[in-house]
Amino acid sequence: MEGHRRKFMAVIDNTPECSRAVHYAGRRAKNSNGGLVMVYIIPEGDFQQWLGVEEIMRAEAMEEAETVMARAAQTVRETIGVEPEIVILEGSAAQQINTLIEEDRDIAILVLAAGSTKEGPGPLVSMIAGRATAFPIPVTVLPDNLTDEEIDALC
Repeated sequence: MEGHRRKFMAVIDNTPECSRAVHYAGRRAKNSNGGLVMVYIIPEGDFQQWLGVEEIMRAEAMEEAETVMARAAQTVRETIGVEPEIVILEGSAAQQINTLIEEDRDIAILVLAAGSTKEGPGPLVSMIAGRATAFPIPVTVLPDNLTDEEIDALC
């Protein structure tokens, strides 16, 4: 399609596996002349406090999100040479991801990485596996044992 380029979306969170998802999505974006969208979702319900305290907590959460995203974006620039789009949202992860996909029709693939802890594959992978309805785009889930070199070879 004219004027459109396929975008790969990776969700940034505080899990160790999220860096693998970003690496894969960034490589795929670069190799296909596409884009990389990095999204950070501040969970809803973290701010059920007294008024005033809620605003401070929300501002602190936004500040943390911006710091995490700036670090992730810098890593992507240095290691892959791609300028990512950064999106910070607040709410339910599944709902926000879905809304973003519906609003930006160029987002073609959601990339997640499975975790390797005894708690299971990670909150996002578990959430998607347990969803009654699928996302409107393909979801790539990377196994937990892939190195960056193996990811590069896949891309």
